[in-house]
Amino acid sequence: MDDGSGAQCCAGGVPRTSPAEPRTPMAATGRAEHHPAEVLVAAGQFAMGDSSGDANPGDAELPIRRVDVAAFGIDSTSVTNAAFAEFVAATGYVTDAEDLGISPVFHLAVRADDRDVLGAASGTPWWAVVRGADWRHPAGPLSSLDGLDDHPVVQVTWRDATAYAAWCGRRLPSEAEWEYASRGGLDGAKYPWGDAEVDEGGWRANIWQGRFPTVNTCEDGYLTTAPVHTFAPNGYGLWQSVGNVWEWCHDTWLPDADQADPEALRVMRGGSYLCHISYCNRYRNSARTSTTADSASGNVGFRTVRSLAP
Repeated sequence: MDDGSGAQCCAGGVPRTSPAEPRTPMAATGRAEHHPAEVLVAAGQFAMGDSSGDANPGDAELPIRRVDVAAFGIDSTSVTNAAFAEFVAATGYVTDAEDLGISPVFHLAVRADDRDVLGAASGTPWWAVVRGADWRHPAGPLSSLDGLDDHPVVQVTWRDATAYAAWCGRRLPSEAEWEYASRGGLDGAKYPWGDAEVDEGGWRANIWQGRFPTVNTCEDGYLTTAPVHTFAPNGYGLWQSVGNVWEWCHDTWLPDADQADPEALRVMRGGSYLCHISYCNRYRNSARTSTTADSASGNVGFRTVRSLAP
């Protein structure tokens, strides 16, 4: 998955060995019972891009530019396991990871027999390729969703997220919408809460503590995902837009890429529980990375949006 952006540091992915067939979007049937609450964001303009000096080379966080955003509604949290389960129960949808039969799991989180651990992902030895890892079994076939209803769904591809959003009559956010909402009205701030570091005055997000990738001291309380209402929301009422899980955006990594190309790299925002300032400081408002539309992993989820009439 190394596309030159540095994404391989903290976002796993096992692309298919042959082109994937486009997924057929589900018919919109209205809001799911367990779908996250919605935050309404008024139209406005903001400074998009890194103003902290911490931009990662090659991530295209610069130059800073003024961007106009139309009004929209956005999920207050990442989509949860409970909400995604309702979608699957209603539609019979099969995710890409289930179809492929394998998916990456962070090596310290694997719950699988040795025979189901097929080795390390190429170039990323901290990601184990695990047979039977999918959204129902995020750490491998010996794991389950018991006690994880309110955690973000993971092991979902961009295509899976798009299908869920279509079923709800919604869509994935644009990069501009995602960053505007994550900032919570704090234009130019490094994080959703301002410029204070993530551990200043108590942990503000779910990221890595310790020595990556072998020792996580779990000072924030979590080795992998945290419940979606952990820590404090930002000024707009969004919970955990940074840390916890990467979130898919609609956009392609390259602005001139074919949006309909199933193999085009897609943007992810927000960082995850594997981010750490020593090697991957992508738990910032402006940080971005990418992977292919049919790649899943144990630290990638999503939230959805809808456009609002003027």
